[in-house]
Amino acid sequence: MEYLERNFAKEDYSGKDLSGNVYDNCEFTNCNFFEANLREVDFIECTFIDCNFSGVKLNETGLKDVSFVACKLLGFDFTRCKDFLLSFVFEKCILDYSVMQKKKIKKTIFKDCSIKEVDFSESDLSGAEFVNCDLSRSIFQRCILEKTDFRTARNFSIDLEKNKVRGAKFSSAGIAGLLDKYQLNIE
Repeated sequence: MEYLERNFAKEDYSGKDLSGNVYDNCEFTNCNFFEANLREVDFIECTFIDCNFSGVKLNETGLKDVSFVACKLLGFDFTRCKDFLLSFVFEKCILDYSVMQKKKIKKTIFKDCSIKEVDFSESDLSGAEFVNCDLSRSIFQRCILEKTDFRTARNFSIDLEKNKVRGAKFSSAGIAGLLDKYQLNIE
C-alpha cells in the first residue's frame, strides 16, 4: 500500500505487518512500532516524532531522507536497511545498542542523542556531526571519519591507527578519547 503526504498520530503498530508499504512525505507522531514488521517498507522524506522502534523487524527497509526526533531506536539494525539513497537525521534520539556496520552515511547529523554501544565498524561517516552526543562504548573500527565533527561529543574512544580521521574535529576535552588505548592518565 502507498501513502502520500499523510499524518499519523498515536498509531499503535506493535507487532503489525507493514511489509511492502511505501510512505512518501509522511509524518508520524507518537507512534509505536514495537516489534512491527517493516520488511521491504520504504520511508521517503518522512519525519518521525516521539516514536518507538524497539524490536522492529527489518529487511531491505528503505530510509531515504528521513528525520527522527525524540525517537527510541534501541537495537535498531541499520545493516538490514537498503543502501540505496540511505539518508537520515537524528535529534534527541536513543540509538543505544544499534548496528550501523558498513554503512555509507556521510554527513549524517546526530544531535543531542544517546548513542551508547553502537557498532559503526567499517562505516563511512565522512562529514557527519555528533552534536552533544554520548558515545559511550560505541565501536569505531576501520571507519572513515574524515571531516567528522566530534567537538561536543563525549565518552568516545577512537583508535587513530584503525580509522581514517583526516580533517576530523575534536575539542581539547575530547583528546582523551583518542588516547584510550595507551591507558594514559590525562588530567
